[in-house]
Amino acid sequence: MTTTARPPAGLRDFYENPAVPVASGDARSRRQARMLATALRGRAGATVLDVGCGDGTAAAVTARLLPGHRIIGVDWSQDALRRAAPRIGTVVRGELEGGGLPFATGAADAVLFAEVIEHLVDPDGALDELRRVLAPGGHLMLSTPNLAAWYNRALLLAGVQPVFSEVSLRGIHGRPGSEVVGHLRLYTARALRQFLAASGFEVVRLAGAPFHGVPRALRPLDRLACAVPGAASILLVHARRAR
Repeated sequence: MTTTARPPAGLRDFYENPAVPVASGDARSRRQARMLATALRGRAGATVLDVGCGDGTAAAVTARLLPGHRIIGVDWSQDALRRAAPRIGTVVRGELEGGGLPFATGAADAVLFAEVIEHLVDPDGALDELRRVLAPGGHLMLSTPNLAAWYNRALLLAGVQPVFSEVSLRGIHGRPGSEVVGHLRLYTARALRQFLAASGFEVVRLAGAPFHGVPRALRPLDRLACAVPGAASILLVHARRAR
């Protein structure tokens, strides 16, 4: 994962662990890739940065729908880049903190920012840097777990910690699930829209995606919830850099 303010050694080591899950599933990757393909329709040779590319799985899905475009995987983790290189081809080590990403201002036509923002200490600085590397009118494809997912609303009413939220990096406490993934921030659809607008982006579309961790018996409901993005498991946003 790519972060902004440098995390303590323990947190950095946590994200370097290849066993830590880094994505919400193939369904999200496919939906996000289709959104980007639609945004770039009619263009050729676009430069797409997958910032926080992890093992490159999402970028590989995207590449299949974007022939003729250049996709570059970016991550601060050397281990992640080693795993991503066979899937993406072009990978670059970079961080959103300090000197910023190793790209010129306005160098990218689109940025994939999938399952990253919920891990950031400084999401404001991250969006500032993504806006810098995007060309005017460039596309930001952001995805993140939804704090207000349909089941989280019920869990909160019952006094249970919402899914996706965490109180410790050492174990799960007070919520369903068994995987610790290092989430620091969670967003509702309304909060995410307002945050992007305040950061210099225009929201073009908000969609929903299912979450692979939902129990099998509840997955049909989870897919149905995608029709109402504000209640979906995963928020998918297509935003453009304001000119």
